[in-house]
Amino acid sequence: MNKISNQFFSADAQLDLRGTPCPINFVRTKLRLEQMESGSLLEVWLDPGEPIEQVPDSLVIEGYQVEAIEDRQEFFALKVRKPND
Repeated sequence: MNKISNQFFSADAQLDLRGTPCPINFVRTKLRLEQMESGSLLEVWLDPGEPIEQVPDSLVIEGYQVEAIEDRQEFFALKVRKPND
């Protein structure tokens, strides 16, 4: 996984999961990605701590590509791409 700070990628959709506990935030992210077209980019807002530590790794294990993790001080913006079929 590449960690890229303060780099802009235009997301196709956004999902605000601040305040959502693990593993619910992973499940909601995965469900949203499954609804998107192949190659689409989703931006997910996650809390610091367990969410940003667990969700990116879980998505990579499931075959999604994490393109960026941006530290926005009070939360993190995770950019994840749905692979092509």
